[in-house]
Amino acid sequence: MDHLKSSDFNNIINSDSPKGTRNYAPDQLELIAIKGIPQINRGDNISELIWQSLLKNNIILTDGDVLVVAQKIISKAEGRMVRLNNIVPSEEAQQLADETGKDARLVQLILNESTNIIRKKNDTIIVEHRLGLVMAQAGIDQSNVPPGYALLLPEDPDQSAKKLRDRLIERSGKHIAVIISDSISRAWRKGTVGHTIGVAGLVPLVDMRGQLDMLGRPFHATEVAVADAVTAAATLLMGEASEAKPVVLVRGYVLLSEHVGVKPLLREKREDLFR
Repeated sequence: MDHLKSSDFNNIINSDSPKGTRNYAPDQLELIAIKGIPQINRGDNISELIWQSLLKNNIILTDGDVLVVAQKIISKAEGRMVRLNNIVPSEEAQQLADETGKDARLVQLILNESTNIIRKKNDTIIVEHRLGLVMAQAGIDQSNVPPGYALLLPEDPDQSAKKLRDRLIERSGKHIAVIISDSISRAWRKGTVGHTIGVAGLVPLVDMRGQLDMLGRPFHATEVAVADAVTAAATLLMGEASEAKPVVLVRGYVLLSEHVGVKPLLREKREDLFR
């Protein structure tokens, strides 16, 4: 199920859900930053580290919980950190580096991770990532990593989310969802905000087309990016610098399913006015 229509709500939510939670807009949410997540290294068991941190914080997972997990700790555990001195820039990378003023080795990584360059200007390269995401620098990050290194996005964030969800369900016995988040700039506004780049256990997009507004007029274009909304809220607790809170529990959002995949949130090229 890629898109969830309003008529599908009752098929997904338990029949005994509290009043006010039988649609995508609950009356309240509780967000809790999970403290105590250590620095992550290659090969670390993220699910176990999260589970132990939950126990230390006296937090018991319940049905309907959503865990939003920063991409950075997933990438580190999956060994996606690259030493720049090991990268040999191609002629294309060197030319693009000269045009943008970026490190040619970093540009080569951007090219490796991308399928298409969309825009380039002043230290910024906007690309279509091989995962389908449109983003600056192919999501490659150098903050909170050792000097001389760069961190790539997870190989498959959706599968990372699914594996983490499956393991935490095994430990807790509860029906939960997992979102992998990353901070991404937006075309129409300044600043970065949390976006979903991987999801398991939650329908990411609610299709309101054909439903009626309060005055009885049908929606013709409205689709609600509910996964991104949840992620953006969680990112407020995570922070963007040295806060060291890469996991946030979102409680009270009960629109869960067995869906896996961020694809419904990605605008097709033919619908993208910026390409």
